Amino acid sequence: MPRQVYLDNAATTPLDPRVREAMLPYLTEKYGNPSSFHTLGKQSKDDINESRSQIAEVLNVRQDEILFMSGGTESDNLAVLGFARANQTNGKHLITTSIEHHAVLEAMFQLEKKEGFEVTYIKPDKDGLVSASQITESIRPDTILVSVMYANNEIGTVQPIREIGNVIQKYRQEQKHSWPVFHTDACQASAYLDLDIEKLHVDLLTLNGSKMYGPKGIGLLYIRRGIKLQPLQFGGSQERGLRPGTENVAGIIGMATALALAQKDKENESRRLVQLRDKLINGILKSIPKTRLNGHPTTRLPNNANISFLDIEGEALVLYLDAAGIFASTGSACTSASLEPSHVILALGMPYEVAHSSIRFTLGYETTEEDIYYVLETLPPLVEKLRSISPVRVDEKYFR
Repeated sequence: MPRQVYLDNAATTPLDPRVREAMLPYLTEKYGNPSSFHTLGKQSKDDINESRSQIAEVLNVRQDEILFMSGGTESDNLAVLGFARANQTNGKHLITTSIEHHAVLEAMFQLEKKEGFEVTYIKPDKDGLVSASQITESIRPDTILVSVMYANNEIGTVQPIREIGNVIQKYRQEQKHSWPVFHTDACQASAYLDLDIEKLHVDLLTLNGSKMYGPKGIGLLYIRRGIKLQPLQFGGSQERGLRPGTENVAGIIGMATALALAQKDKENESRRLVQLRDKLINGILKSIPKTRLNGHPTTRLPNNANISFLDIEGEALVLYLDAAGIFASTGSACTSASLEPSHVILALGMPYEVAHSSIRFTLGYETTEEDIYYVLETLPPLVEKLRSISPVRVDEKYFR
């Protein structure tokens, strides 16, 4: 068997052993339904509330502002659809970017195409950055929601969320009303960036357990007190009636534990990963011709390296890498079944051939320097082989 190198941590992270240990009792003896009025049920309810309090401390918010969800997609959907539908009497204009996760974009499309809303899609610069001034220029009196991803899941570019949040707050103060509300999808940021809500100036924030070495199937939505949302599901009073259904107790415990650990370790781990990430990026760009880095060269997640290998198809290279024991991806795992090129790379002004040739390497806490050396040793002959049989030839103006 070849050496195995996992470089797809943006899709999902392995479960931290400390998180697994915290979850195990809730998969065995602590199995009570939190809505049940007996000892086992009340124990589960108390432990959920303890986890909610633990997360609230990390985010610097009130405990009752945390809503548990099934993951990032449901959280994004509730933030966008739930807020827009509940507050449309104040306006029907929304602002987002053209490089958001599909959980946000598809929700925006629904509102735009089926429910009479108007959406402004901010285009980033060539490195994937949007500016606070672009948001300011797009706000109208009928703008009720702005949604900008904290860190992009494909190219890793980190957005100026604090500055955007600040200008939105300033606008609200000047206009003397409470909209637009600011939402950010922070799923990719949770293990590496500051999540203090008061510093970020956000009103809604999405997190996902499986992006921070926690379990899959659990996420949360932070909702600033006073904000009204319309539920997307019905059938119970759990989570204030906004997310009915029996709570995923083990998942909640796991996510709270994972978030606390990730935030505690984020500075040291980020420094370690930046060194490995840059070694990988520089090694690829120097050793393999006709390659380009996608996303901002420095204002990016410490674990993300998105590279276009021009003149080949990314899907073919992913398969060759897989056979060599290297696990990477061509982009978002949520759209991996689609043959369409990355909408994020296209939004940077790149042609389809460049978007089709992009590979996302995302490092994690298991990544070692030996892993990086193995990738740098394995990649060049694979790329050379694929180029020798490829009919694609991309203009050199797209290199850098």
